Amino acid sequence: MTPVTVPAVWGNVPQRNKNFTGREEILTRLRESAALQVTAVLPSEPLPHALQGLGGVGKTAVAIEYAHRFRSEYDLIWWIPADQPALVRSSLAALAGRLGLEAASATGIEGAATAVLDALRRGEPFSRWLLVFDNADQPEELQDLIPRGPGDTLITSRNHRWQSIIDTVPLDVFTRAESTEFLIKRVPKGLSEEDADRLAEELGDLPLALEQAGAVQSETGMSVEEYLRLLAEEFSQITQEGKPPEYPRPMTATWKISIAALRAQLPQAQELLRLCAFFGPDPIPRDLFHQGSQSTESQVSELMTHPILLARAIRELGRFALVKIEGRTIQVHRLIQALLRDELEPDEQAAYRHEVHLVLAGTNLPIPNDQTLWPRYNELIAHVASPVTNLPDCQDSAVRTFVMKVMRYLYVSGDLASCRSYAERFIGQWQQDSGPDNEHVLDAQRFLGNTLWQLGRYSESSKLIQETLVRARRVLGDENPLTPALRNSLGANLRARGEFAQALELDLDNRTLHERIFGAAAAQTLRAMDSLAMDYTLNGRYRQARDLHERVFVLQAQAGGVSEHEILSWWTSLAWAVRMAGNYTEARDVSEDALDYGTEKLGPEHFETLRTAKCLSIALRFIPAAQDRALETARDVLDAYRRILGAAHPDTLAAEINLANILRATGQTADALELAEAAASVYPNVYGAEHPFSYGCLGNLALMRRVAGDPAGARTLNESVLADLDLKLTRDHDYSLVVAVNLASDYAALGDLSRACSLGEDSLTRLRPLLGEDHPFTLGCSANLAADLRANGEREEADTLLADTLSRYERTLGSDHPDAQAAAAGRHLDFDFDPAAL
Repeated sequence: MTPVTVPAVWGNVPQRNKNFTGREEILTRLRESAALQVTAVLPSEPLPHALQGLGGVGKTAVAIEYAHRFRSEYDLIWWIPADQPALVRSSLAALAGRLGLEAASATGIEGAATAVLDALRRGEPFSRWLLVFDNADQPEELQDLIPRGPGDTLITSRNHRWQSIIDTVPLDVFTRAESTEFLIKRVPKGLSEEDADRLAEELGDLPLALEQAGAVQSETGMSVEEYLRLLAEEFSQITQEGKPPEYPRPMTATWKISIAALRAQLPQAQELLRLCAFFGPDPIPRDLFHQGSQSTESQVSELMTHPILLARAIRELGRFALVKIEGRTIQVHRLIQALLRDELEPDEQAAYRHEVHLVLAGTNLPIPNDQTLWPRYNELIAHVASPVTNLPDCQDSAVRTFVMKVMRYLYVSGDLASCRSYAERFIGQWQQDSGPDNEHVLDAQRFLGNTLWQLGRYSESSKLIQETLVRARRVLGDENPLTPALRNSLGANLRARGEFAQALELDLDNRTLHERIFGAAAAQTLRAMDSLAMDYTLNGRYRQARDLHERVFVLQAQAGGVSEHEILSWWTSLAWAVRMAGNYTEARDVSEDALDYGTEKLGPEHFETLRTAKCLSIALRFIPAAQDRALETARDVLDAYRRILGAAHPDTLAAEINLANILRATGQTADALELAEAAASVYPNVYGAEHPFSYGCLGNLALMRRVAGDPAGARTLNESVLADLDLKLTRDHDYSLVVAVNLASDYAALGDLSRACSLGEDSLTRLRPLLGEDHPFTLGCSANLAADLRANGEREEADTLLADTLSRYERTLGSDHPDAQAAAAGRHLDFDFDPAAL
């Protein structure tokens, strides 16, 4: 016998059902359809297949059997719970490491899932792959998450709308032959073919009903006659009750018999099963019932305090086929869950549902700053988000606190889309139940505002944070911990709107408030100090920024509750401020240390690590011997950002600007100009046309145009940009002065030396007190002015200025630095803009 080849990657596929029976025609059709699609229908973009049908017909069982039976045809098989998009993303992200991609801990769930889909579409490293999307309910939510590539996709669903989108294979109940074969296999002792036929007839050949009937007879030794008698009684009762059509009559009857048999064996097991009916239909971690704490006095509470009794109850449920036990999880079929819920009165339903809420909250998971906690949070997402669990309705404070932790998990793991969706859903219900001034509502709105900010939706974030802060101050007061946190978020939004001076004013006061409430070295205070240091950077006060960032970085070692990504963020901000203060080699060294930390702790494609890599690339750009490395790093960072965050995200655009600047510095003018034009066209859509960053992009574009041979076009654009920056930031800001210095070079290139000298003198007068006389930008302005004075016939003044400038270059960058050599040769130096962190 030829051994069956096992796929190189085999993930999350449920155990094979040893009692699986029949379905040969369906399995053959699925296999032939998959091959036909790959080779003939759409060879480059094969479409997935969907199994559809009512609950209980065995859609998932067929998909499991298909995966096991044809596993030798694939190099990769991956099983994905698909009734919630967040579960799909996290399942796809979990595949990243198996494909040789960065794990979700390094890139975030969204980035890892995107990378996985891209790899599958390209067929790298595996072209023979199978994805199984189980219980895919809403086609429109999954279309973008289904890869069209060289592999196969199998979908199970009850939703007939899939028919209009993809090829479908209808799945009916068993044939009679399949039913009798299954029952004889399921009840190996004492069941004749005639008896099996009688049972199948009564049960309508519904696979789930047959499984229930077989389990009861196998576990209790009940005769077929006795079982048929009980069925007749239940059918009569169901007919009198007028059961809704979505519950098949055979399933309802067999379920009632199973429950009665279970109750006779162990009454507490029925209580546990009822509790499970109010979780989501996905696997439930068994240790929830050990860890979950609850205040009710049901028999479930008794089970949770007696591990031996709990283990017995779970095993009884498994023996009666009321749950599926796999590894450390148990799972209840959604149809059985519905039947269990339907038999309860509304007040009983509410009680069991609330117990589930308390069990989930009773896990007492720490705040998910530590990545080792992410898998644990991930396995709870299905139940947090399930409509069955209905967690938004719960008003218990501990439960709402648990929900906030789950939202934070989605946020820090990079699944920002799901985080936003969940936050909006919970906020809507909490507002309805508790009013807009409830503290949990306000905290969740702060969280949603921060999520919108990270998504680059700055105007929405700003509006929400401002409204929430007004309410928090009125309801909670200025010193409630939520209020200063909201003020910190407001400062970030002011920066995103380009209101740099207002952000500085706010954060100066906010730092004082944090120190008074939390203490000088608390994590909350360090966050406020970091925000203030960013304000100093954006307002051109680089030495203050550097000193304060350094203070934050030193104090973080003493503070508790600081996450690794915060440490890296503060480290990177310090490197940025060091560079902006004019110390390029020191900035490189600090950036390299930070990048080593980020790569080790968070992974090379975590969003904070990428920001650090971009910061290093910029520092390397100012070190002539390192420009090749700067260019390589810039390309890598931009590629990662485009893949993970998309082309229009602010971080992607900042990486684009960085690459354009390095291309210009290394003489690749045409490519630099193309990138600069693209960035300048998109930035107003992200920040607004009047944001300083948008003006900075236009200033870069003007510089590229002059370098490309269009000094007149550069002058016109720079004049417009400088006028706008003067209004927005005043002339005494380095953003304005960068444009002014470059504009003076435009005038010089056009022969208008008088205006070049006048603008150069004014700029130098402003730069000396702003950045210091030895700052590289100040020296570059001085060198340009010396060249223009000489060209304008003012040789004595030019010589004096140049001598002083070269002396300062020798003390700082060194006389062999290209800037010093350009100054000595009378060549103009150019300056560009990079958007700082907000």
